[in-house]
Amino acid sequence: MTGPFLRRVGDSAVLVEFSERIDPDINDFIVRLAGAVEASAIAGVRDVVPAYGSLMVHFDPRRTDFEELSTRLRAPVAAREPAGSRPPTRIPVCYEGEFGPDLADVAAVHGITASDVVALHARPTYRVFMLGFIPGFPYMGIVDEAIATARLDVPRSRVSAGSVGIAGRQTGIYPADSPGGWRILGRTPVRLFDPAAAKPFRFAAGDLVQFYAIDRDEFDRASAA
Repeated sequence: MTGPFLRRVGDSAVLVEFSERIDPDINDFIVRLAGAVEASAIAGVRDVVPAYGSLMVHFDPRRTDFEELSTRLRAPVAAREPAGSRPPTRIPVCYEGEFGPDLADVAAVHGITASDVVALHARPTYRVFMLGFIPGFPYMGIVDEAIATARLDVPRSRVSAGSVGIAGRQTGIYPADSPGGWRILGRTPVRLFDPAAAKPFRFAAGDLVQFYAIDRDEFDRASAA
């Protein structure tokens, strides 16, 4: 693991950088570091945002500053405790018909069948590396190299909520209707974002996810429940 490097971001944030690569072990430490910073209740810290290989710490410049906060952050950064295990969340996905508009194209790119793509996509246990783009969008990985496919050259103006897509070796779920350029393989009836709930996001960085295939009837029943 490289770093950490602490960098000033404007007058109200510190970026703690470790690596630019997608690596589960590095991200695991980033998530644990975020928890350690939050538990430390450092005066002036307003938000802690984990990403793939970095942590953004937002602070109130009226209560602390970059130098003081950097000193306080170095203790949690040095505390590299082992991670605990957690069971994966199983997410149903319907890969059929209009729910998977890019499924055939991904199969053609790799010279395999659509059924192969579904099996390869649903086989791994994915890690939620971070949330971003729109509220609750989980960036997950790592997608099997046999189906890893670049984003669309021209993004769609509307991707339906619940759509499950891939981009390179990442996979994700659109929590709401949104423009987007990921290759859409299916759709889940599971709601990922509820702004009225006490915990509005279905996932958090560090969660584990397993997809499993369902048919259209199962999707409709789950959606109506």
